[in-house]
Amino acid sequence: MTSVALAEELLLLAYDDETGRSSVSHIGLDLGMAAAVLVDLVLRGRVEVDEQLLVATDPAPTGDAVADDVLARIAAEPPRTVASWLQRLRHGLRQRVLAELCARGVIRHQDETALEHIHLHRYPTVDPSVERDTRARLAGALVGPTVPDERTAALATLVAAVRMEPTLGLAGDDIVQAHRRLEEIAGGAGFAAGTVLEESTVRPSVAFVISELYRAVSAALGAPRGATPSITE
Repeated sequence: MTSVALAEELLLLAYDDETGRSSVSHIGLDLGMAAAVLVDLVLRGRVEVDEQLLVATDPAPTGDAVADDVLARIAAEPPRTVASWLQRLRHGLRQRVLAELCARGVIRHQDETALEHIHLHRYPTVDPSVERDTRARLAGALVGPTVPDERTAALATLVAAVRMEPTLGLAGDDIVQAHRRLEEIAGGAGFAAGTVLEESTVRPSVAFVISELYRAVSAALGAPRGATPSITE
């Protein structure tokens, strides 16, 4: 299992290596990162969805500071819906993960001033090896005929849910084809949005988190261009 959290991988994909600016919707990214933390906790066996409520099943720390803080909150508070946790966790999460990546030397904080008093925070890449591995795994998944490993499938599913295909260096029809392939990967892994909780035999809790993420992103950003009504709506 990679030591890089899914939320970190999403963030690195979203931020341009040179300019240090995010190329995707902040609210979409924030929701996606919140879902990524929950998915990571599910994959590590720490939380699960029980009758639409997120519950802690194992409070043991994972070793990831951000995930462990979230796990402690879930364990300490009354059970809440996944939708509620997505909204609660997205506030401040991106800044926390940016700080963690800066501390590890993956990116650096660059404070720029515009119009003499407006501070613009940029995060150019210092160590490209982390993101290089992420992109390589996704590229292999996009062209490969088989379902990738579980974590790569989860990452691919999150990228599709947050509409981050342009960050993969794609445009036009290639984006449409990539989205279809990402959704195929999600379906093959049992992570697809709209998967009935009782019918998903791989990771039903992941499927439910992804479904709620699709709903939250659609509510925040509207339906994607050219989209047909989703089974999650």
